[in-house]
Amino acid sequence: MRLQALIVVLLTGLVAATYGFGIYLFAQLVPDMRASLGFDIAYVGAITAAGQFGFLVCALLAAWLTPRLGGGWVIFGSGVICGAALLLIPLSHNVLVIGALLTVLAGTAATVFVPMVDVLSRAVPYRYRGMAMGLVSSGTSYGVFINSLLVPLYAPQGEWRTVWVIVGLLTVGISLVVFWVFRRAGMFVNDPATSHCPQSGASGFADTDVKTGRSPLLQPWVITVWAMNFLIGFSTFPFQNYLSSYLRTELGFAVDSTAQIWAVIGFVGMFAGLAVGWLSDRIGLRTAMLLVYVNVALAALIFVVHPVGYWPLAAGILFAIAFYPIFGLIPAYVSKMASSASLAVTLFGIANIMQGVGGMLGNYCAGWLASASGTFVGVYCAIVAVAIVLGLLTLRLPNETVQARRETSGLGETPAL
Repeated sequence: MRLQALIVVLLTGLVAATYGFGIYLFAQLVPDMRASLGFDIAYVGAITAAGQFGFLVCALLAAWLTPRLGGGWVIFGSGVICGAALLLIPLSHNVLVIGALLTVLAGTAATVFVPMVDVLSRAVPYRYRGMAMGLVSSGTSYGVFINSLLVPLYAPQGEWRTVWVIVGLLTVGISLVVFWVFRRAGMFVNDPATSHCPQSGASGFADTDVKTGRSPLLQPWVITVWAMNFLIGFSTFPFQNYLSSYLRTELGFAVDSTAQIWAVIGFVGMFAGLAVGWLSDRIGLRTAMLLVYVNVALAALIFVVHPVGYWPLAAGILFAIAFYPIFGLIPAYVSKMASSASLAVTLFGIANIMQGVGGMLGNYCAGWLASASGTFVGVYCAIVAVAIVLGLLTLRLPNETVQARRETSGLGETPAL
């Protein structure tokens, strides 16, 4: 049991590194890096779009590699590459090289997160997966929180490169511990027999395929999940990527005030993933998804209607409650609906590709819209609309509770490590 908990904690740490440092640190340092390197806001859109392109390519790569190498090796290798890329960014003075490294970092986020379904399905019992994946998904918030502590210390003095060095060294350290724990837990052994979810043969794909003759990849709920992932990337990624630029360049917030908002987002997110994941195991994943989309809509609406005083801080809290848990709720739903871990990895890999495409288009369109209109208000209006659509799509998803009841009534548990 201790080894199971340690695996979940380490996976949370790698998500903190690949997402929190690899993707969102750049968002916090954009004003300082622009001042130092001289690129405009449109180039920020191009860089973040390239990052999402790297994410979607690597999501496809991870879905292909995981059944062949095993989720453990893919996750460990991604952590090492992430640490190396983080350490190389401060050594470069060329914006194209930095853009390429940021693209690699976004790719490692995908190659860490996609195999999570395989590793957690082997390490965590069925009934606890919502909570476990909720905690892992909140790893981003731990990285964001660390960023918010480091950026005010170094960025005002023009030492933004030091921030990249610190998080790079931290990531390398986490990766080394992951190697030791995964080897001890047998996570480097790619045994197909251990990759089956306990609900295999339950009411997932197997029953549906016999009745309808449809491919598992063409089930309505699968297509709905993919559409949701696309819209999640299209809306929530720009929300964070342009937050510092909106606050500091348009709304006139100081660097310390902006960092406080990021700190609150990170701090709340550290608990939101675990709390919402725990709640989802009790009220159902669909209901939990609806709650988080309502929060996204409210957070974006604040930035449209009244982004003054303490309201942006409230928006940050609402966004944190929503953003970090959703990346655990989706894989938890997939793992409970799919008939095997290998199939879940394939489905979730494609879902991450859709998320990457959505993020790429969302970041690029948001950068173009802000540059053309001279304001970020239109960006956050679009996010409100997309959050509403996500809520409507969630209502189309079948309820996973029936499968959960059948699982707990005797279909078996994932064996403890």
